[in-house]
Amino acid sequence: MKKMFRKGQKYINTYFGFFVLAVFFLWIKTYLTQLTQFKLGMESPFQQFLLFINPLGSVLLFLGLSFFVKGRKKYRWLMVIYFLLSVLLYSNILYYRFFNDYITLPTLTQTKNAGELGGSVISLLKPFDFLFFIDFLLLIALLCFRVVKIQMTDLKRKNISAFYALTVTILCTNLGLAEIDRPELLTREFDHNYLVKYIGLYNYALNDVVQSTKASAQRVMADSNDITEVDNYTRSQYAEPNPAYFGKGKGMNVIYYHLESFQNFLINYKLNGLEVTPFLNSLSKDKHTLYFDNFFHQTAHGKTSDAEFMLENSLYGLSQGSAFMLKGLNTYQAAPAILGQHGYSSAVFHGNTGSFWNRNQIYKSFGYDMFFDSNYYKMNAADLTEYGLMDKPFMKQSMPLVKTLKQPFYAKFITLTNHFPFYMAKKDATIEPATTGVSSVDSYFQTARYADEAVKQFFSDLKESGLADHTMVILYGDHYGISNENSIEMGKILGKEITPFERTGLQRVPLFIHVPGIKGGINHEYGGQIDLLPTLLHLLGIDSSQYIQFGTDLLSKQHDDLIPFRNGDFVSSKITANAGKYYDTATGQELANESLAAAEKDQQIVNMKLTLSDKVVNGDLLRFYTPKGFVPVDQSKYNYNKDRYLQSNKIIQKSRE
Repeated sequence: MKKMFRKGQKYINTYFGFFVLAVFFLWIKTYLTQLTQFKLGMESPFQQFLLFINPLGSVLLFLGLSFFVKGRKKYRWLMVIYFLLSVLLYSNILYYRFFNDYITLPTLTQTKNAGELGGSVISLLKPFDFLFFIDFLLLIALLCFRVVKIQMTDLKRKNISAFYALTVTILCTNLGLAEIDRPELLTREFDHNYLVKYIGLYNYALNDVVQSTKASAQRVMADSNDITEVDNYTRSQYAEPNPAYFGKGKGMNVIYYHLESFQNFLINYKLNGLEVTPFLNSLSKDKHTLYFDNFFHQTAHGKTSDAEFMLENSLYGLSQGSAFMLKGLNTYQAAPAILGQHGYSSAVFHGNTGSFWNRNQIYKSFGYDMFFDSNYYKMNAADLTEYGLMDKPFMKQSMPLVKTLKQPFYAKFITLTNHFPFYMAKKDATIEPATTGVSSVDSYFQTARYADEAVKQFFSDLKESGLADHTMVILYGDHYGISNENSIEMGKILGKEITPFERTGLQRVPLFIHVPGIKGGINHEYGGQIDLLPTLLHLLGIDSSQYIQFGTDLLSKQHDDLIPFRNGDFVSSKITANAGKYYDTATGQELANESLAAAEKDQQIVNMKLTLSDKVVNGDLLRFYTPKGFVPVDQSKYNYNKDRYLQSNKIIQKSRE
């Protein structure tokens, strides 16, 4: 035994021996992390095997860079690379706990938002998290306490070449085996879980760098010919307006009310015998309100910003990162600019800092006349939630600002209270929490009830202001509140197993379109956030056919009910696609082989829509296309400075004194 120990100690006293030990630690740590911290949907022993081997190639690739450093420094470089890979691994764990997804290169550029996430990050920490760095500390201890002696001899060039030949062989073998089980893994738009499951987290990161670089290069390479294909496609998909609704809101004010993290299952849901959203329940039955119960969010990494991006532009958000952060200087033909050329003023109201999600820049590109951020509100400590002003004081303080807008106006209110981690003080809670044992799930119903009460207050204030009779109000959910990570808890809430098919159904968010004088009712049409802009324009009597828009009017008889999700999945009234499998939307049964032709055809259409939209956004193609009569937005003409606005609107100062 002693002889074996001495032999092992002698081996790790060589640099290569210590290197192999480091590779083994990081390999096994990454494998166990992927196995236990991410829900990858392992379906076979073959996939389990791939998950086991996929960290090895990239660990060898990155740690092997230390071979190019000479002498004592190679140990230092080895530990630096080891630490950085460990940080990347742990950062993805935290990111996955919140977003149910993995970090991409574009999200790393979104550092402006990091300062706003403090409380959420703390809530994501687990007591056992220190274990993710214990291996690194052990390796450091072996060096510091000289259990491992420093070897000054360096590897020969031919040995380094042989090492990298082996590394490349392992990487290619991994990819080849992955392609056997999942063909076209890197070329088709799969869920990020697929990439991590088959090629590992580090290779996923490498692939992300390549894809992000390609996307950035698209703008440089784009020219005016590229918009022709897109224009032809969107014109061919145009849905004629429904005469029963076209122009029914002509000349009215428009208000978008953003229901943060609001899922549609909350509507008419009772917790312990009490309605969670009594006011929204009543609104769904209002005679002048259209309530869409098959309306889906289509957001990805950009979450709230993706929802805004789609409803303003009828363009899809990016597959990686947020268009708000990465494409803020693009040319757009967004709702505020379009309506501005039909006599509308425009404004956004938000009780958070203006720089969050780069709103104070991209709103100028959209053509918003004003952006009322936290600078315009009294941010009393008792009225604050994790991300800014709570909904009730936010709406109360917003009404005097609304009254300064020139009518007709186009306005958007972005609420914050119903936001992860869904904290609600006892003094503000009017319903008991759920009892699943997960605090963010249990308190979700309390913050949702508070949000519902704020909506009721808003409608009351709108009526009191005299605006209600000539204002269209559109309320929409921006994205899910309870993530797939909490499927077990959701099963307890809904009383059924949350299967992949059910998970897709839970991406429904509420959509209410309240128009004075219109005939309301429940509308079962399948639609998504991409469809809101053409629907709004037609309600206002504005033909949308000349604009590059990927959605279609929800009220049109020609509406396309195929709803793409950003990861390539989709849903329609007939077929639901989730992670490469297809289901009958009505029954939830997986489609048999003989029924897959229609699903595969829909998949091709979804891929085309996403690809063409990406060309527009990544290539900034709208700079090459100007609809007849449309005046392009000049970003330099917009200024959201508080003092300047107050000087020209004395009424605000008087109302706040």
